[in-house]
Amino acid sequence: MNTHKIFMTRCLELASKGLPSAMPNPSVGAVLIFDNKIIGEGYTSPFGGSHGEVNCINSVNEENKKFISDSTLYVSLEPCSHFGKTPPCADLIIRNKIKKVVIGCTDTFSEVAGKGSERLKTAGIEVVTGVLEKECRELNKRFFTFHEKKRPYFLLKWAQTQDGFIAPESEKHNKERWITGDKTSQFVHKMRSNEMAILVGTNTVLADNPSLTTRNYPGENPVRILLDRELKLWNQKENFSIFDESARTLILNGELDFESESNQAIKVDFSKNLPEQISKILYKKGIQSLIVEGGSRTLQTFIDANFWDEMIVLEGDKNFEKGIKAPIHNLRYGNEFMLGKDKVTIFKNKK
Repeated sequence: MNTHKIFMTRCLELASKGLPSAMPNPSVGAVLIFDNKIIGEGYTSPFGGSHGEVNCINSVNEENKKFISDSTLYVSLEPCSHFGKTPPCADLIIRNKIKKVVIGCTDTFSEVAGKGSERLKTAGIEVVTGVLEKECRELNKRFFTFHEKKRPYFLLKWAQTQDGFIAPESEKHNKERWITGDKTSQFVHKMRSNEMAILVGTNTVLADNPSLTTRNYPGENPVRILLDRELKLWNQKENFSIFDESARTLILNGELDFESESNQAIKVDFSKNLPEQISKILYKKGIQSLIVEGGSRTLQTFIDANFWDEMIVLEGDKNFEKGIKAPIHNLRYGNEFMLGKDKVTIFKNKK
């Protein structure tokens, strides 16, 4: 591995520490190198705070400050060139007279989109781009999808038995409903903490009464999205955890629009392309990622419409023989790993 890749790998390690708290901003990792040694490093603060480049430069101790102008700055994403909640990072780099900047990937957000690199070059700074570009884009996949495709990053997730069911045949088997174990439960809650919203349908709430929170893992609760066509659940909301005050809930229904203290209802047309309507609503609300947790019919709607980026299938070690079938897809190869006795497979949509 060459020097550029070694230091960019460190940038990626740092940037991963900034997620998900940096969202909806991207998380950027930065390291400052002098004489082939790291003299400063940082990553993006929680939303509204300092960017990775700022934290990196500020981390340089007093003894090494005299070396900043002769250093090389490695940064996983192109430095911003516009005023947002913070001043432009490109200007900070120029003021510090850093001689060379190595960039992982270009920021395709319209306010940046190459302008940061150009500003650095105009100031006489040597700029290298495209180092571990694929990996840098993957780390901020939600941000890039949101700004390039004008929609959230969609993750479909469900648990199924070895014989392909997501729920037993009847409620008399209710005590056997849980398909996966504790380690997988914690994995799911960690996954929720990384995303901005989570969606379920009416039948899932009726069967499981989920809270859809991150209670088994530290982190922010996602916004809860409920498909409640006839406002059936809303009209008896005191019976369901999805309407408690632990997180905001957005109710997509076919009846009317309204807003209460912690919840909002938006009318949609259930006879038309539902994933597309959901995509547009969440884009307008600035929600960059969505987990679709089911049930089977809701998940199948997204699969059939090809409205998904990742599919996470959790397979327990039990069989139901009869019950509600898992969603159907024709994918064979994904990234597999074990959590206790459960197999997790993550598929990427390459279409």
